[in-house]
Amino acid sequence: MNKRAVLEGILFVVGEEGLTAEELQNILEVSEYELQKLIAALDEDYKKESRGIQIAFLGNSYKLVTKQEHKEYYKKLVTIEENSKLSDATLETLAIIAYNEPITRIQIDEIRGVSSVHHVRKLLLKNLIHEVGKSDLPGRPILYGVTKEFLDYFGLSTIEDLPKITVETNDLKEHLDLFGSKYKEN
Repeated sequence: MNKRAVLEGILFVVGEEGLTAEELQNILEVSEYELQKLIAALDEDYKKESRGIQIAFLGNSYKLVTKQEHKEYYKKLVTIEENSKLSDATLETLAIIAYNEPITRIQIDEIRGVSSVHHVRKLLLKNLIHEVGKSDLPGRPILYGVTKEFLDYFGLSTIEDLPKITVETNDLKEHLDLFGSKYKEN
């Protein structure tokens, strides 16, 4: 198995959170020396002009980042995203954050069942959410909450003004019944 390719995939999957050297060693089951060789080899691949990303060591974590020399193009993307409307998936992500703040991106992903990296970035760019701290969970992931701009945008005085979500007990009973079988053994 090509552990350099596995390393690249791992760094892609964890996204902006990144992983420490120790975490990467445990996942890849390699020594510190072997990990440094893998990182150096992958970094050498990324130094080619035909590549748009690189490995960075930021905040005690390794992560994939875009190359500085391409930043003028990334700025154009941000401008396009700032002017675009919020998709249903982005609004869903925003609602999850608003009703569950403070919340980590991984917790958002667990609720949605899919990755929310792009949606969280978009909400950060639009200044509807912001980082409110770090969780005590392993890896100390970032906690997100809504901003004053969120409250202004939706015409709310405080977060407590959000509409209350109620679950009908009959609806809950129906959902629970889905997990039980209608066919019982005699």
